[in-house]
Amino acid sequence: MSKYSSISIVVSFFGLWIDSFFSHQVQIIIGFLLIFSFGILHGANDLLLIENIKEKKDPIPFFKIVSYYALVVLGGALLFYLLPWLVLVLFLIVSAYHFGEQQWQSLNQKASKRFSVLFQFIYGATILFLLFAFHLHEVQKIIFQITKISINTLHIITALKIIVAILFISGIYLYLKFDTLRKLLLTETLYLLIFIIIFKSSSLIWGFALYFVLWHSIPSIIDQTKFLYGNYSFELFITYCKSALLYWGISILGISVLYLVFKQEQLFNALFFSFLAAITFPHAIVITKMFSDKDKA
Repeated sequence: MSKYSSISIVVSFFGLWIDSFFSHQVQIIIGFLLIFSFGILHGANDLLLIENIKEKKDPIPFFKIVSYYALVVLGGALLFYLLPWLVLVLFLIVSAYHFGEQQWQSLNQKASKRFSVLFQFIYGATILFLLFAFHLHEVQKIIFQITKISINTLHIITALKIIVAILFISGIYLYLKFDTLRKLLLTETLYLLIFIIIFKSSSLIWGFALYFVLWHSIPSIIDQTKFLYGNYSFELFITYCKSALLYWGISILGISVLYLVFKQEQLFNALFFSFLAAITFPHAIVITKMFSDKDKA
């Protein structure tokens, strides 16, 4: 277990303790502040990462990357209105793989590519559906608001059982085949138990914020900093933040404008969701390429 993971465990349980002092509304506000700070920040250096990936020969000009994100947002909003359920499904699939890849990036050096992708996706999906399972009715309400489709909560529980079964069988396979992964498997199992405690003991937004910031975003920033600068330190972390500041500011400005203009209209749901998808989809691809490039080094 790394030093940072130990800190994350302590901070996670501290977060569960202090949430008892906050009202549900305050938890939502603080949770979103955390998500919009470190959560958005960890995906704000994609352009710099692309420029440092060996497979990418020519850097992408600033105006092109901004235009690309703008087109994805507008295209996502349109697709969201036409097929909102499809965008939601794609968003969950990409997010699940992205979360699992961050936790199990070392698996790429051990198992086959296909198995690694499957296991990383299943692990990430387990995290998401554990969160959903402890907040069934709230998740059901959000899905209906987005897609106008009423999901039976039993379907979420059934999906979780299937996913956990696949994860368990895959984990047994890894445990028996790779001696070097046994310690990591036990460690990640412990983390899943911690996630269960977090999700069960907190509200939907607060639980997601604790996981997303402490267990995904900050570890991702650490990995990105090591990739960009060859090492990690507090000074390099500040350097990372400075280089990401402009793109982070654009993202926050975009979300703020959408909220101010469309906060009382149904259109905001589509625009806000497509904006998050616009950040998540390209970011997940860049991080996958970063890990692949690092494995080749």
